[in-house]
Amino acid sequence: MPKLTEKSCAACRGNAHPLHGQELNDLRRELPDWEVVAEHHLRREFRFPDFVQALAFVNRVGEIAEREGHHPDIELGWGRVAVMTYTHKVNALTESDFILAAKIDAAYSKPA
Repeated sequence: MPKLTEKSCAACRGNAHPLHGQELNDLRRELPDWEVVAEHHLRREFRFPDFVQALAFVNRVGEIAEREGHHPDIELGWGRVAVMTYTHKVNALTESDFILAAKIDAAYSKPA
């Protein structure tokens, strides 16, 4: 079975399969640093030593989102970036959200 980072987000035309229960829990185990909020969205906060590095990370996340055609909500502050994702067309979590989150994790270089 391919890792989430090896998959691509599926184009969502409103017919994506929303995840609940065990399906959601199985994927959740692959992203231990992400919070599943009310079975609706994924959220994670990333920390940085300054604003410049946080902004650079936002730009990397933007590049990933464009490549995948799946766009999260991003909040930027001094030394931190919060990312929230869900599939807007179905107003729920889908596998694409977990794929995007895994790729965002891979782009994060944890500060020393």
